[in-house]
Amino acid sequence: MAGRRSSLGFLGMFGRSGDLRQLDAALRGADLHPALVPEGVKLTIVNLMKDHWPDEPPSQAYAEVARLFSYCVAGPETFESSHGLQQRQEVERRVEAAVQAGDSFDAQIVLMALHAKLINAEVVERYGLSAD
Repeated sequence: MAGRRSSLGFLGMFGRSGDLRQLDAALRGADLHPALVPEGVKLTIVNLMKDHWPDEPPSQAYAEVARLFSYCVAGPETFESSHGLQQRQEVERRVEAAVQAGDSFDAQIVLMALHAKLINAEVVERYGLSAD
């Protein structure tokens, strides 16, 4: 069976794939404008999601991934001002678990932010992240 493919579109002739449109909407909902995230990073995120879920990622998964990624990019204080203390604490628990696990889906999302050099310096320092 052929794998699902994501598409950026081409000269307005072919539209963006549904998964990228869902991720863009989820990023907006997480207070991170999609234009601030390079297309290659978004493609990698949706491909990680496709690898993680055997069928289609559930619709709420896009929002969860976007919140985690938004926290990594914005940093704790900015994220909290947009989402509140409870959401910040929830995402911080996910980051802590990802750091401890080392190779989890959330760890891959955090690592993507780190490798793309989009991650907030405070997040890097707080969790002792490095790209070795």
